[in-house]
Amino acid sequence: MKTLVLGASTDISRYANKAIRLLRTHNHEVVAVGKDEGSVDGVGIIHDIPADDEIDTVTLYLNPVRQQAYYQKILNLKPRRIIFNPGTENEELEKLAAKKGIATEEACTLVLLNTGQY
Repeated sequence: MKTLVLGASTDISRYANKAIRLLRTHNHEVVAVGKDEGSVDGVGIIHDIPADDEIDTVTLYLNPVRQQAYYQKILNLKPRRIIFNPGTENEELEKLAAKKGIATEEACTLVLLNTGQY
């Protein structure tokens, strides 16, 4: 399963950074998208969502206003699910995803991974 982390950061105190590292610990492939230059646990941060990647899960670490620029690219990926981490909840994107048959969860990726529910 490949996970796209939207809002990736090289700052180790950020939850997106922690999520990338924990996903890698659990042997998940990760695509990291963010504004930072650099990498996290060997995963290079890119600046835009790749159009041709097979993504199972999109996990969001951007506030709803900043998510708007990515709506169409997220939906075009046709992921199995989108995880809205605390502070990223977005009713508009949830409705758009539902229309495309994409499951959504308001949950914490770190908790899901640590409790075996990912």
